[in-house]
Amino acid sequence: MTSAPRSAFWAGVLSPLVSALLGAGTYVGLTRLSSNPDADYLFRLGAVALVMLLPPAFALRRAWRGYRSGGLGWTGWTGASVAILSLGLVTVPVGGAVRRARQAANLALSGVAAPDFVAQDLDGRIHRLSDYRGSVVLVNIWATWCPPCRAEMPELDRLARERADDGFLVYGISTEDEVIQQDFRSDVLSVDYPLLVPGALENGVMPNIFMETARYPANFLIDRNGLLHPAPSTDQPFEVLEAEVDRVLSLPAESP
Repeated sequence: MTSAPRSAFWAGVLSPLVSALLGAGTYVGLTRLSSNPDADYLFRLGAVALVMLLPPAFALRRAWRGYRSGGLGWTGWTGASVAILSLGLVTVPVGGAVRRARQAANLALSGVAAPDFVAQDLDGRIHRLSDYRGSVVLVNIWATWCPPCRAEMPELDRLARERADDGFLVYGISTEDEVIQQDFRSDVLSVDYPLLVPGALENGVMPNIFMETARYPANFLIDRNGLLHPAPSTDQPFEVLEAEVDRVLSLPAESP
């Protein structure tokens, strides 16, 4: 194996690993430096995509130089092929940016009727959002593996108990398997508000607005008239969300 094909081979073969490491490092580093991670996620994901393009671009440049200087052989072509395939890794941050943008648009909805859901909770009870018209409802999107979710859930549980007489209730929604959620509730953290399992009910309905989640946790706040209000970012102190819940609780309900 001559110098040029060897160089092209190793540059290409290593490009997926280097891309993944650079992408992860860039995301973690920029997130730690960010003063508002919820607002600059598109910049961070764009930077990750750009950085992840560098290793395969470098490998393909080496392959091109080797091709022009006398050929690549099967080793050089192998490296170039791997480099081309590794370009597909960029779809990870790009797809994440698309999902985050869609989720951000959903979370920003204001004055729009919240779509109804019909779902079963971990105890087998069936819940329909429209049955609670006249109450203020907070829908919390969470996951068992999410540390911020674990930190927020006891506060949500407390708030649900303290504001219950004012007509406030909380629903938790996770797309994880029911057994995983049951084990989490039994062994890690238990809350009194219902934890819904989309898909557990044969005739259940769970709108995409509550399922298109790229960042956890996420909260949807629904007033007594069934209209959505943007909830404060979960990056902010919980007291900010609590104040917004109290504000929405103070809004009058329309006569039926």
